[in-house]
Amino acid sequence: MLLFCPTCGNILHVESGVANYRFACNTCPYIFNISQRITSRTYPKLKEVDDVLGGSAAWENVDATDERCPKCSHSRAYFMQIQTRSADEPMTTFYRCCNPQCSHNWRD
Repeated sequence: MLLFCPTCGNILHVESGVANYRFACNTCPYIFNISQRITSRTYPKLKEVDDVLGGSAAWENVDATDERCPKCSHSRAYFMQIQTRSADEPMTTFYRCCNPQCSHNWRD
């Protein structure tokens, strides 16, 4: 959390005071005592695999191959290859089940 000095506009830094911590300005004598501890955590929402790959539109013009779905055991799956790591690493193959009721995504 960043707080700014209302007098001069500089960033306030935390220092230990006589009995507790306080925000203080480096350029002017402004001091703001901290009366209670404030904590907050925000966790970023992880994207689904389909969002990372470009959404459902990315699967419109892809080829199918003989690959068995691990979820429904359908014998065919769509596939696409994307370079997810550095250039000297092999490409990652992503699959989507051809069965419209399943549409399970996995990678190789």
